[in-house]
Amino acid sequence: MRNQKPYQKKEKYVQLNVQENALLLEWLLANVKQSKSKIKATLQNRGIMVNKKIVTQFNYELHAGDKISVSTSKKNDQFQSRYVKLLYEDRYIVVIEKAQVILSMEAGHASLNVKKVLDDYFKKSKQKCTAHVVHRLDRDTSGLMIYAKDMQAEQILEHEWHNIVYDRRYVAVLSGIMEDDSGTISNWLKDNKAYVTYSSPFDNGGKYAVTHFSVLKRSNSHSLVEFKLDTGRKNQIRVHAADMNHPVCGDNKYGNGDDPLRRLCLHAYMLCFYHPITRQPMEFSTYIPAGFKRLFESK
Repeated sequence: MRNQKPYQKKEKYVQLNVQENALLLEWLLANVKQSKSKIKATLQNRGIMVNKKIVTQFNYELHAGDKISVSTSKKNDQFQSRYVKLLYEDRYIVVIEKAQVILSMEAGHASLNVKKVLDDYFKKSKQKCTAHVVHRLDRDTSGLMIYAKDMQAEQILEHEWHNIVYDRRYVAVLSGIMEDDSGTISNWLKDNKAYVTYSSPFDNGGKYAVTHFSVLKRSNSHSLVEFKLDTGRKNQIRVHAADMNHPVCGDNKYGNGDDPLRRLCLHAYMLCFYHPITRQPMEFSTYIPAGFKRLFESK
């Protein structure tokens, strides 16, 4: 009797054509007869292809003539984490969104870190690579990060970071009502012996730091503020917010005890960079955390 190969279910896709320029998630919501939650899950689970390439980025720019493939059965069960969302992956890099309780990389005996989550995923999906850390977010800061998958991409990202990253923005809930709608803070940041970063208007041997801010909303007790960085120093936004006498809410290091959400209210919500290998512009953004927005809803 001839051996028969076990039956393997073939992936099924619905093919669609783009008629006019649009952002991917908005286009899918308008053209695919599925619920919003299911469409977002299909995107996150790598079930959407644009011109035969997997895309997970909600705000990916579509152009007239693009061909969209929507999986009717795709389920990525190889990447599972409560604390990390995989937004983009190719052979050189991954882009993730981390929760506010997880470290960027291993530190001491702490086992919960993004690098370990990614390394476990690479091993499970039989990829011969490891996650290379090229920048960091504080454990209590949520948001977008890039990890390299090989030494070539890591070296380029580390050595050319300021040329490669062309837009990086954070959103934060600050204590109190901001007086100015926008502005720039610049000074020198340096750690003291207790490893607490402090600022100086004069060169104190520390690192020069520049932060631009813009107020998005105000309530009777808080301000929702966007920060754009020219530099990326340790605790830069947290120190500069405290310098303005409006510290980040939930900041137990530089704050004033104002903690309405029981978390550090700082989120890296936009990251735009040139791909280290292809040099193509890559633009990622996330939603402002729902808890942040609730503080500014009319009551």
